Amino acid sequence: MDLIIITGMSGSGKSFALDVFEDLGYYSVDNLAPALLPKFCEMALDAKSNNFDKVAAVIDLRSGEFFDNFFQALDSLKEMQVNIKIIFMFADQKTIISRYKELRRPHPLNRSIVDGYNYEEKTLAKIKETADFVIDTTDLSTANLRTQLLALVSYEPKDKFTIEITSFGYKDGILQDADLVFDVRFLPNPYYIKELRDYDGTTDIVRDYVLKWDVTKEFINKIVDLLKFLIPHYINEQKRMLSIGFGCTGGYHRSVAIAEEIGKILKEEYNSCYVTHRDMRKKLWTKR
Repeated sequence: MDLIIITGMSGSGKSFALDVFEDLGYYSVDNLAPALLPKFCEMALDAKSNNFDKVAAVIDLRSGEFFDNFFQALDSLKEMQVNIKIIFMFADQKTIISRYKELRRPHPLNRSIVDGYNYEEKTLAKIKETADFVIDTTDLSTANLRTQLLALVSYEPKDKFTIEITSFGYKDGILQDADLVFDVRFLPNPYYIKELRDYDGTTDIVRDYVLKWDVTKEFINKIVDLLKFLIPHYINEQKRMLSIGFGCTGGYHRSVAIAEEIGKILKEEYNSCYVTHRDMRKKLWTKR
């Protein structure tokens, strides 16, 4: 059995993540108390049904005092034939408050949104540290979150390493959770070419323009050389994920094309490499 445990902060997108895994054929369970998880897996394994080969479960503080058994439940699962991946999801406090106000829903812990956030952040700190994957959904669109989740499904321990490459626009703020950030605003800008302005960096016409320059080719070669030098050292230090950001002014043309190209190159060597675009789908310019 492959078991994905989704946990983390309320309002961070756990329900959306569960829906994604359900669409992928996972048997999905929401708000399962940790103490019940080993028993559930035991029954599922005994059933010898393909319906329970893949299970995704949301486990969070809604289960109240039963949540205290989280690590005890994990110890029990380790003794069974269960492959476990833990995904921890969170977002910053401002974003969580905005999401709850937009939906006009109370915090599920029957606290104010701020008190609930602070309580969860403190209580879940240890789980966040031990999770296999940590996803900050603060600036993620649902499309980008889905892309990340799909990449995590294909992750295997033998791959040792997951590489997340994200394009972004400096006008909407730097990529906060990146390990490495590269500024590509020095490259020729397609925005100033009338025929290219309305096309994003995933299109052939913009990609060809960005990549044709000698300075772009040299930059990509140097960055790839640097990353291929760094990644083995990160792996030796037991780092599980490397987050790399490429930023341009709006996150629509240059950074997108560069992220896609470097992602394609690294994918040849690292299976768990995926590319997302934080700001590409935003309306970056207001037409007069």
